[in-house]
Amino acid sequence: MRLALGEARKGFGKTSPNPAVGAVVVRDGILLGKGWHRRAGRPHAEIEAIRSLPETGLARGATLYVTLEPCSTHGRTPPCVEAILRAGFARVVVGTTDPNPAHAGRGLELLRRAGVAVTENILETECRNLNEGFNHWITTRRPLVLAKSAMSLDGRIARPPAESQWLTSASARRLGHRLRAQVDAILVGAETVRRDNPQLTVRGQGKREAERQPWRVVMSRSGKLPAEAHLFTDRWKERTLVFADLPTALEELGRLQATSVLIEGGGEIIGSAIDQGLVDRLFFFYAPLLVGGDVPSVGGEGVGSNADAWPLEDVTFEKIGPDLLCRARVRRKDL
Repeated sequence: MRLALGEARKGFGKTSPNPAVGAVVVRDGILLGKGWHRRAGRPHAEIEAIRSLPETGLARGATLYVTLEPCSTHGRTPPCVEAILRAGFARVVVGTTDPNPAHAGRGLELLRRAGVAVTENILETECRNLNEGFNHWITTRRPLVLAKSAMSLDGRIARPPAESQWLTSASARRLGHRLRAQVDAILVGAETVRRDNPQLTVRGQGKREAERQPWRVVMSRSGKLPAEAHLFTDRWKERTLVFADLPTALEELGRLQATSVLIEGGGEIIGSAIDQGLVDRLFFFYAPLLVGGDVPSVGGEGVGSNADAWPLEDVTFEKIGPDLLCRARVRRKDL
């Protein structure tokens, strides 16, 4: 299953709105074939693994390891369950079940009815977490919301007008672009567009930036934005959307099959999203600087007491060059 996970990670950030999935074929402890889902509309991981076999007949009596329950319905491609049965696998080992309530467990049941031995929930947490955005979108029809901010150690994002717009290092910015490459949309406030004229594109990621650029979303109540901004004039201008409020933006992004959105600022947008309970994950970069001033990284109304604060879980800290990255999940108060 760890080999299958390694295959699945090759498709991370490339398969939306489909999940990233990996599969391997094994007989008597010997690896015979492997495959991964490359992008929506292309063959699923199970099919890629079967096609990788030196001879198709080698699948008969073998074991298929796959990170996600095989699909059982027609979509852009035929059901993988049918291909598994035709190939003659004796056993299928699954990392996690399909999170879609309409399909969950159906593929496994069809395999069992056909006499295939099924083992499930192997490395379940790793397999489930690999597709956090897809899992959220397929059950809520809204994208997973990630909030990213780069700030001084005292939590400020202000800087003098003539200074560079970057507080953090090049290493942190490279990681920021990897985050962009893994999401379907990037969201900022109108003031960020007016002040910084950002491109909000994926750069420095090789083929990824040529194959697929995320939606670029601007929050603006007035709709008054500079017509000459990069977002409205560059080659990806058709990928720019403007909304007046965040819930509407998330609803429309979900309709467009965006499974994840990265809020990049500024502080008021992130604060407002947190106030409304719309943020699922945090990526906060801290630079070894003390800036002061009155522009916090997280604005909004805030909470009335510590008891009302949004609890964080799965918190980790990582050194990125001279900077510090804090990753965390925001636990819903109603759960």
